Amino acid sequence: MALPYAGQLAALGTASCWACSSLAFEAAGRRVGALSLNVVRLAIAFAFLTVTGLALRGHPLPLDASAHAWLWLGVSGLVGFTFGDFCLFRAFVLVGPRLSMLMMALAPPLAGVIGWLLLGERLGRLDFAGMALTVAGVSWAVLERTSPGPAHGPAGAPGPTPEGEPAAAFDGAAPPARSARAARAAGIAFGLGGALGQAGGLVLSKVGMGAGAGAYHPVAATQVRVLAGLAGFVVVASAVGWWPRVASALRDLPALGWASLGAFFGPFVGVTLSLVAVQHTLAGVAASLMATTPVLIIPLVVLLRRERVGLGGIAGAALAVAGVALLFL
Repeated sequence: MALPYAGQLAALGTASCWACSSLAFEAAGRRVGALSLNVVRLAIAFAFLTVTGLALRGHPLPLDASAHAWLWLGVSGLVGFTFGDFCLFRAFVLVGPRLSMLMMALAPPLAGVIGWLLLGERLGRLDFAGMALTVAGVSWAVLERTSPGPAHGPAGAPGPTPEGEPAAAFDGAAPPARSARAARAAGIAFGLGGALGQAGGLVLSKVGMGAGAGAYHPVAATQVRVLAGLAGFVVVASAVGWWPRVASALRDLPALGWASLGAFFGPFVGVTLSLVAVQHTLAGVAASLMATTPVLIIPLVVLLRRERVGLGGIAGAALAVAGVALLFL
């Protein structure tokens, strides 16, 4: 017997995992940088997935995946992990966390549009209303809890990237003042790319897994996605000569500890739950529920960091919760 609202519950589980992984990855990213962290955390996540695949399926590697699954899930990993994360990290450098996270609010409607184009998914009136309330509430909470300060500064709590990563900026320097206008335009473009990467990666995952009784196992599907994303970051790291810094990151034991914790909750458990979500509900609905991560981070930073939350943050969280409730109807 299928669990009622399995897709919605899995999506909320994804958002909860990403809230935890964001804090862990922020701690690791401040020590080793975002590009090194991306390589390390995906390698650790792949190890977790290999052990889990052996325990649950009897297959440590997804060698039983069809050519169709390898193609679409591989492209999904490149779009979601490599392209989406790269774009969002650059956006954080160029326009800061506030505007970047607001651009990510476009991911749910983009997922709805892509799901309609590729899968023929149609959203009902309650779905549209729930998505609108959720996105509005998340945006309100993000505006309340961040400031337009430097991207490298501790302006509010960290927000998730397309695949549950921290809001640490991609390694690099902020643009000079004379090119601020061009940098802002580029940052907005990169922010849109990050939202498109999250939405596209989610829908492409659903295409690759299939549906019904013959759907591919979400743990193995996540393995394929992580492997493709890791390959993409290996190419990026090689192109920019980043391997000495990756080697240095591997010698930083505190960073490895935080990266391992984040990898467990992020690309291991969180991303696997996101694939369960899109198997059981519409991509736009799943993306909207996953977008509540910035709201779910609020109680964590209040408890762990003693941060204060204003009335706007509370009101935004309440509005997002109302939108979540509609998505369960």
